[in-house]
Amino acid sequence: MKSLRKDAKRRLRNRAVMSQVRSMKKKLRTTTDVEEATALLPRVVSVIDKATKKGVLKKRTADRNKSRLTKYVGGLARTE
Repeated sequence: MKSLRKDAKRRLRNRAVMSQVRSMKKKLRTTTDVEEATALLPRVVSVIDKATKKGVLKKRTADRNKSRLTKYVGGLARTE
């Protein structure tokens, strides 16, 4: 019984963290302004790192996400 209560709490916490990660990634992906994207990238990376530290994301998944987002921002900078 206690494990069911713990699982429910963890599930809610994990969903909140993942929701924040997805929202920040989407916000970064939808911007087309280079300065805004460059300013937003460290905040997104920080949120991803915190999710990894809490055990919500696996390390390699976080690294892959950060790499792809960094590549996206670099591409924006090259096009302008």
